[in-house]
Amino acid sequence: MISEVDGFATTGEGFQTKEGGAMTKVDIVEAIYEKVGFSKKEVAKIVESIFDIIKENLQQENKIKISGFGNFVVRKKRARRGRNPQTGDDIEISSRRILTFKPSQVLKAGLNRKETQP
Repeated sequence: MISEVDGFATTGEGFQTKEGGAMTKVDIVEAIYEKVGFSKKEVAKIVESIFDIIKENLQQENKIKISGFGNFVVRKKRARRGRNPQTGDDIEISSRRILTFKPSQVLKAGLNRKETQP
């Protein structure tokens, strides 16, 4: 359950982020440090390693599946014709790769369950 205490949002597990703020890598390190008890330096190294592994695999267009969380997939978009909204001129939009995330059913259920609780 998420509640607000002195301008901070808390997840009920003791970790707080600033109200309305996004969770950052520093916040992730802090949360893991509080739960696991390793030194912050060790936790920061582990978190950085995890993100490096994920980035390397995505750059190689490998799918990342995290059970209970979701899938990260690199998709290829083909080149297409577009229009400059300011001038109305036709332009060529080059092909590119995009990253998509599809949440797992477990994550979706957890998100929707929190919305329905008073």
